[in-house]
Amino acid sequence: MRILVTGGAGFIGSEYVRRRLRADPAARVTVLDELTYSGVEENLAPVADHPGYTFVRGDICDPDVVDQVMAGQDAVVHFAAESHVDRSIEGAGPFVRTNVTGTQVLLDAALRHRVGRFVHISTDEVYGSISEGSWTEGWPLAPNSPYSASKAGSDLLALAYHRTHGLDVVVTRCTNNYGPYQFPEKVIPLFIIHLIEGRTVPLYGDGRNSRDWLHVSDHCRGIDLVLHGGRAGEVYHIGGGTELSNHKLTGLLLDAFGAGWDRVEHVADRKGHDLRYSLDDSKIREELGYVPQVSFTEGLADTIAWYRAHRSWWEPLKRRAALR
Repeated sequence: MRILVTGGAGFIGSEYVRRRLRADPAARVTVLDELTYSGVEENLAPVADHPGYTFVRGDICDPDVVDQVMAGQDAVVHFAAESHVDRSIEGAGPFVRTNVTGTQVLLDAALRHRVGRFVHISTDEVYGSISEGSWTEGWPLAPNSPYSASKAGSDLLALAYHRTHGLDVVVTRCTNNYGPYQFPEKVIPLFIIHLIEGRTVPLYGDGRNSRDWLHVSDHCRGIDLVLHGGRAGEVYHIGGGTELSNHKLTGLLLDAFGAGWDRVEHVADRKGHDLRYSLDDSKIREELGYVPQVSFTEGLADTIAWYRAHRSWWEPLKRRAALR
């Protein structure tokens, strides 16, 4: 199978590419990535010598580039997106351009080239916030940030191409990912790095905000299941099964470093900060046999060890992203 992976130099995309190429000597994967501030070609160095790997630097909003890389592909796995909520609050333009317009350009090209399957990677944030229970795939979308609104728009656009044009589209929505190679602005690597450096960690508000945590390798296994077995025109949730408040997560990280709560700096809460996310992922479990394999205890310990061992990877990225 020839697969085009957009955003394949990012955190989740690079895990997917590494996983696929390591598992299959005959795999053919083309990565399209613009290498903006959060795209790191070094993330793909472990598979750079694979004979089926091709890297193309380009913008998913550029129809000419997209048309060239789409030709001959059997499937698209579309990760490329602007994804940091705080940045979307500061300026929504890049999020609308990349997440909505970029998705439309890709869908048009996939339709022209008769691509067999288009897997659109999305997020639980499109649903807004839920006080109790869990969202099912048919739950109405109610995004609260410019980022999540742009992702909701791209989801609906992708599904519309299935209904209007018959394009084989499947949408996945995941919970919060963590693991190696995650860009340092996200909460788990940010806190780990601050603790490695002996600094305080910035906890939003009172820390009551709650998220379900999904190891990136489990997420990519779920995506593969959907790529090969999901039903066209459907949405599939991919969850991790570990719901934690930010306060609890902070405590676990402090404990891992032998640090106390004096290392926590309480900062003003994010605008429109969703209180709780929770996905019902019974559909992918029942239809495709998905079960998370990495426990949060194991995954967090491995992630901390990875950041300890890869300071040369994250220090330049902190400077690139202008993180304190």
